[in-house]
Amino acid sequence: MNFPTVRTPLLAASLMAFLLSGSAVAAVDADAAKSLAKKNDCFKCHAIDKTKKGPSYQKISAKYKGKEAEGMEKMHKNITTGPKVKLEDGSEEEHKIIEVKDPAELKNLLQWILAQ
Repeated sequence: MNFPTVRTPLLAASLMAFLLSGSAVAAVDADAAKSLAKKNDCFKCHAIDKTKKGPSYQKISAKYKGKEAEGMEKMHKNITTGPKVKLEDGSEEEHKIIEVKDPAELKNLLQWILAQ
């Protein structure tokens, strides 16, 4: 099939919008996401609804409301490369790298965080 050059980016944008829409978020496995977060000690620094050493998941979700693709990219970088991150008290430390074998589990965790 030969699409005009204008339709291809539009189709890609539409697909991305669908993946980040409420329909995609509704498919999040909350139990699996919480289990992965617990297994990797995420709750040591984060909580769902309150600030600890790091921001709450609700605060992270609010920060990326309407910018979910940016949020997914930023969180993915933080939890897969371990960069220095600024903590709530202003200090900095390296973010823990999440141990996961299946990329779908990681994506589920990120979507769950954005759904808070």
